[in-house]
Amino acid sequence: MAQASDSGNESRPLRLREALRQARIEAADRTGVVVDLRDAEVARLEILNDALDPLFEQIPGDIDLFDRGISQGETPRLWIDVVAHIAMGRDKRQYRFVQDTRNGRIVIAESHEAAAIVQAVTDYVARRMVERERAFSPSREPAPAVARPRRRRGVWLFLLGFILGALALFGIALYATLQQI
Repeated sequence: MAQASDSGNESRPLRLREALRQARIEAADRTGVVVDLRDAEVARLEILNDALDPLFEQIPGDIDLFDRGISQGETPRLWIDVVAHIAMGRDKRQYRFVQDTRNGRIVIAESHEAAAIVQAVTDYVARRMVERERAFSPSREPAPAVARPRRRRGVWLFLLGFILGALALFGIALYATLQQI
């Protein structure tokens, strides 16, 4: 009988967690219709944040690219890293995963389903980790040897122009003095 209650205790937190998740979804749906839309946005982002927990648990501790958290500003956002975040769409039910780039903000994914956004974040995290590996890999190829001769050629052209300019000024000055005589 003790074993039955132990197995019941193990499954109870999972059921409670699922019930809490469902209650949050229902509260977010009700709140989305009522006046306080910001609370609904934050609730939906918290649900998505909970859904991302398994993904971020798999990231090694020595990788510090990602700093996940919900900001409570004018527009609540779930930040994945410094340049990517998830915000709610205009209808307050659609997740919008965006990244800020040098050329402006790009939309990586949009969906009403949290699972689709979790998949998009998973792909994004994988790409960022590969970029990091490539940046820190010791087998980076050196810059091509062609760059140095071009620089030298530029220096020689500058010196040649300087000398020719000085000779031209000297010639003009000499001509001007000969004209005065």
